[in-house]
Amino acid sequence: MKKNPDGRIPLELTVGEVAERSGVAVSTLHFYETKGLIKSWRNRGNQRRYPRVVLRRVAVIKVAQRTGIPLADIAEALAVLPHDRPLTAKDWQRLSETWKQQLDARIASLTALRDQLTGCVGCGCLSMQDCPLRNPHDELSEKGAGPVLLEP
Repeated sequence: MKKNPDGRIPLELTVGEVAERSGVAVSTLHFYETKGLIKSWRNRGNQRRYPRVVLRRVAVIKVAQRTGIPLADIAEALAVLPHDRPLTAKDWQRLSETWKQQLDARIASLTALRDQLTGCVGCGCLSMQDCPLRNPHDELSEKGAGPVLLEP
């Protein structure tokens, strides 16, 4: 990153500088901005400028995405935090506790699915009337025959 002539790090960054520092494509930054995850302003030349604090927000977004948190949930969580200051350890603790609960629930669901999978592979058929993977507890019997799937 370029420093100011006096050797200080600039307080505002171009979209290219944010992309370079965060490892995120410029198009992704623009997408995040349209979703309200990050904010920029325009200079006199109509070029985007970002506050330095955006680097921390982008890092949090990437970590959350990597753990499988949907972007809508990330946006909802970040919406209550100010854009004009870096996220604090307390902010991160609150975010991570919420996301940890979601991950624990997803892990429990995937573990149950894994444990049921071997029973179905043994029969070779996923269209049984009472399939524990596709029709748990025969919940679809009242809707008649057909390939209707349940989301967990």
